[in-house]
Amino acid sequence: MRDSDTKPAQRPTFLHRLASDRAGNTLALMAAAIFPLMAMVGGGVDMGRSYLSQSRLQQACDAGVLAARKRLGTAAAVTGSIPTDAATTGQRFFNMNFRNGAYGTEDREFEMTLTEDFGISGRAGVIVPTAVMHMFGYDQVPVEVTCNAQLNASNTDIMMVLDVTGSMATTNPGDTVSRIEAMRGTVTSFYDQMNAAVGESTRLRFGFMPYSTNVNVGDLLQDDWVVDDWKYQSRETVTSRDVTTKTYYQNWTYVSGTRTEITDIESYPATLHGDPGSGAGEGGGLGESSYYTCDIPAPPDDITYDYELLSSESNDFAGPPAGTQTIEYRRLTEHGTNTWVSLAGDTCFVRSQQSTNYVQNYELVTEPFEETARSYVYDQLTLDVSDWRTTSNGCMEERDTYEIDDYSAVDLSRARDLDIDLVPDGSDGTKWRPMFPDIIFARRMNYDGTGDFDDRMQRTPNDYVNPETIGLASCPAKAKKLSVMSKGDLTTYLSSLTPVGQTYHDIGMIWGGRLISSTGIFADENKDVSSARPSTRHLIFLTDGETEPYDLGYSSYGMEPLDGRRWTESSALSLRDTVEARFGFACDEVKRKNVTVWVVAFGTTLNPVFQDCAGAGHYFEAADADELNDTFSKIASSLAELRITQ
Repeated sequence: MRDSDTKPAQRPTFLHRLASDRAGNTLALMAAAIFPLMAMVGGGVDMGRSYLSQSRLQQACDAGVLAARKRLGTAAAVTGSIPTDAATTGQRFFNMNFRNGAYGTEDREFEMTLTEDFGISGRAGVIVPTAVMHMFGYDQVPVEVTCNAQLNASNTDIMMVLDVTGSMATTNPGDTVSRIEAMRGTVTSFYDQMNAAVGESTRLRFGFMPYSTNVNVGDLLQDDWVVDDWKYQSRETVTSRDVTTKTYYQNWTYVSGTRTEITDIESYPATLHGDPGSGAGEGGGLGESSYYTCDIPAPPDDITYDYELLSSESNDFAGPPAGTQTIEYRRLTEHGTNTWVSLAGDTCFVRSQQSTNYVQNYELVTEPFEETARSYVYDQLTLDVSDWRTTSNGCMEERDTYEIDDYSAVDLSRARDLDIDLVPDGSDGTKWRPMFPDIIFARRMNYDGTGDFDDRMQRTPNDYVNPETIGLASCPAKAKKLSVMSKGDLTTYLSSLTPVGQTYHDIGMIWGGRLISSTGIFADENKDVSSARPSTRHLIFLTDGETEPYDLGYSSYGMEPLDGRRWTESSALSLRDTVEARFGFACDEVKRKNVTVWVVAFGTTLNPVFQDCAGAGHYFEAADADELNDTFSKIASSLAELRITQ
């Protein structure tokens, strides 16, 4: 190739050099990228503030509804709304946890509502102003959270041991309904509150043990838990027939003389005794035990009577009973004026009749007569009671026990009544005995209060005291085992409770413990639903009075002075102190079964025995119906647990 054929090289132009020169590209690229970088960094800062605000707002919302729900307790189940005090408490807790303007936020809001399941639902919101993103058209970030607090109970068994003694018919000062009516309303409200606190998978059961002089548990017992025969302080009627005579008149015959018609001399109103009833003073409508008497004696008269024996005869009498019949033939002569008083309706009439040598013959007959005499043999009699389900009243005498002198060392192998978990083993000592109040008699104690107790056999015509007749053997309404109850079931049951009888606290605690224990005679029914969700057990003991036993009463321990199973008249402790000591021991036994005991005094005060039974924070005194409702609301709140549900 020749040199003349080669073209000379061209020099690059400025644009070519600029295009191929990369030294200045960094500045352009940085200028182009600065805006997206600012958006990313600014967005991160603003979103970080938003997330922080949201987290703290959620905490404040949770705190607010929790505080409000706790303050509300279980009252929402009854009221259906959030009271002002609960709403104020919730708002205060929210404000404390998220102050106005915190983290640069604005327009703080918080509101609460009551949900259908009686939880408290909350909604909280704030506005987070942007620090950087406003350059890109985003001036604020709205933040909103929701929260819900629910009062929930675990699987729960509640045994209500209710005093239904006669004093429950009284009305507390300031109330308009009787104690027992107030109790029915409070228990119903408590039922509503507890049912509002349980979830769909939670088991809530109620049981009832009404008590007074004794308890009515017959329907709850198996046949082989009750004896077939038992010894009762009773009596047998004994009759005897004695042959005596009876005398009567017959065959009156007029002989001579005259007698005028009966005439009314005067009249006056009779004296009324007892309840006049309706229509008194009009000759009728008297009360059931009312009667009239003529209390002004008749004026003196001058009638004379002359008796003369004419003859007599004796005859064989075939009977029965066989013997001799005597007939005396007699004559009666009447002379003079006879006056007397007669009662006709509600009027007394003074009457008169004149006789002038008025002569009559008659016969006086005497003949054998068999007289039946009745007496009683009082003793501890063994009776066949195998038909107790149809013949007894449902109340039971307790099983074997003994007079305890040291309650710190009770021998439960002897005091089988205080071993609340003991299942009858076939021996009579471990079984219960049906009560028959109509056959019980207080030997040698009379209805007028005279006499004394004597456990020796007595044969006498005297009618000694029957405790049922004087109201000292009352059997309350039937007890009810633990079960899931509908509102209708509850209402029906509570209406069956009526005030009757005296106050024996120990038998109520003993049987309340038996019915709620998970290791006793109803262990199969009271066991936990699942090991993962064990049941909590509570016994609520409500009473309106002090211990009130009577030695003349027929209690779950028989006729106490005669049977002497746990107390006698010579015991170191009084019968009242004995009942309270056994109550305290039974209460401790119940608590050993992992049962929480609550004691409520209604219209009365609690002595140390009951305070010690419940323990601090578990006993209450309510003077009226409102305080009783408040007390049960507190118990309901304690039985439930508060939790956040979302």
